[in-house]
Amino acid sequence: MAQFFKFTLATIVGLFLFFLISFLIIIGIAASTASSEEVVINKNSVLELKLDQPITERQPKDPFDDLGIPFGVGAGSYGLDEIKAAIRKAKNDEKVRGIFLNVEMVDAGMATLEEIRKELVDFKQSKKFIVAYNDICSEKAYYLVSVADKMYLNPQGAFELNGLNAETMFFKGMLEKLNIDVNIFKVGEYKSAVEPLFLDKMSEPNRLQVTSFLNSLNDYYLQNVAKSRQKTVADLKLISDSMLVHSPEDALKYGLITNVGYYDEALDYMKKRSGLKEDAKMTLVTLKKYRKVAGTSESGSSKNRIAVIYASGDIVNGEGDDESIGGTKFASEIRKARKDKAIKAIVIRVNSPGGSAMASDVIWREVMLARKEKPVIASMSDYAASGGYYIAMACDTIVAQPNTITGSIGVFGVIPNFQGFLNDKLGITLDRVKTGKFSDLPTVTRQMTNFEKRIIQREVEKIYTDFTTKAAKGRDMPLDELRKIASGRVWSGIEAKERGLVDVLGGLEEAVKIAAARAKLGTNYRLKKLPAQRSFLDEWMGDVNKEVRTRSLRAELGEMYPYFEQLQKVSRLQGIQARLPFELKVQ
Repeated sequence: MAQFFKFTLATIVGLFLFFLISFLIIIGIAASTASSEEVVINKNSVLELKLDQPITERQPKDPFDDLGIPFGVGAGSYGLDEIKAAIRKAKNDEKVRGIFLNVEMVDAGMATLEEIRKELVDFKQSKKFIVAYNDICSEKAYYLVSVADKMYLNPQGAFELNGLNAETMFFKGMLEKLNIDVNIFKVGEYKSAVEPLFLDKMSEPNRLQVTSFLNSLNDYYLQNVAKSRQKTVADLKLISDSMLVHSPEDALKYGLITNVGYYDEALDYMKKRSGLKEDAKMTLVTLKKYRKVAGTSESGSSKNRIAVIYASGDIVNGEGDDESIGGTKFASEIRKARKDKAIKAIVIRVNSPGGSAMASDVIWREVMLARKEKPVIASMSDYAASGGYYIAMACDTIVAQPNTITGSIGVFGVIPNFQGFLNDKLGITLDRVKTGKFSDLPTVTRQMTNFEKRIIQREVEKIYTDFTTKAAKGRDMPLDELRKIASGRVWSGIEAKERGLVDVLGGLEEAVKIAAARAKLGTNYRLKKLPAQRSFLDEWMGDVNKEVRTRSLRAELGEMYPYFEQLQKVSRLQGIQARLPFELKVQ
């Protein structure tokens, strides 16, 4: 009888899984069919950019999104490439009269915003309108909406223009309460990634570098906003430093917006600009819909390809995942692009604060091999620092935005000692048997001897020497000169270019143009974006549990979720690291 019930239960479970997978396949086919259907854009349409979700480098494949199903793997983000393609398409689309910016607390880095803003400025050459509406206008949101012809701020809304700030979390006090010692190994006076583990505030060198690059970012921000709003940088600094804006009326008074008004008033204005009567229909086209007609730069008939390899996230050993740069995986992608005869040039798009020194070196090696056969150009996004700079420094040309955060040429290692925590807090003791004097090195359950510490420190110093030597060679710079601007120091894109760490200021498009010119392709090429994005079923089956778990934690922890995320990153660190502080948030 027991066997009968066991086989019956197994059959029921098998049938359930069969029907579930069949259902997903049917949904996927339906979604794919829906996404392939022609999207019709009506006359007198306005493209609405409601950037209320995080902006990533590429939009994940998510056919469920086409059916309006909210739990698809790609749900909850916009792709930078897709946003830019939509703006370019709208510029020359006769059915689109203008763009409606509905942006508040935009979740993106400054370099990402720079690329979107540049497309909006270029869009205005079409003489079409850009109208913005905000209930709340954050500092980052204002960087985008400041290009608008008309800017409406809700009469009860809020406006922020008080400068940028960067915040780092320190764990020293927590570790002391838990009786956890931390052994720190680093090279570089400015290498601040380990400071949160043994300090309770910024060191003076770290404060100096953060002050320097943050002021560089802020000055560039003010220069562009001043140009768009026909003001001087001095005017904006006075408004910001004196906190002159306390209400929407203040923002209007100082010329930072054009109108204090409601959402419907913004819509009425767009109707008038479109030549429509008040009761006429004006269609707001969402980005999710319009991106289907905008196309991508991957289309075309040319046999020549330029590979764009996207490297986003922490750099880790092995394959990594969709949110990290696996050394093995990305080295393989570069290798395949090198051997593919149809690919005439390579652009490596880096958006990373760094990570594993070993994985960075594995990728660097493939870049070195590739540049012997075809042009290899680096395009830096929000971050390309430490390990992120490591994988870019061998490229023929490095392109960065003025507000990219880069540099941080330095390395560190951390080995905690949990003995006190285990003994005193948990009542756990350990004992060991060894075949050699150093068989348990490295260990996290006892204090290391001074000799053992010197062994680890020498390894860190060796990697730093290797890092700086390769950086100097890649930059065609004397080693002594390179080390003066290394030492773990972080720079803005502008500062990095002044010091020879970056060649050209610009975005992905500039990097692609340089690659095409080096390969002597003219305009006879199309892009091949790598790594290839997985099919919807692979994405769904592989990531849905993670997606549900992440969303649940976000909802449960609220504002505390970023701190939980930081602790997760710390727990995943392996080997010697070349990276920025665990979390450096500019806002």
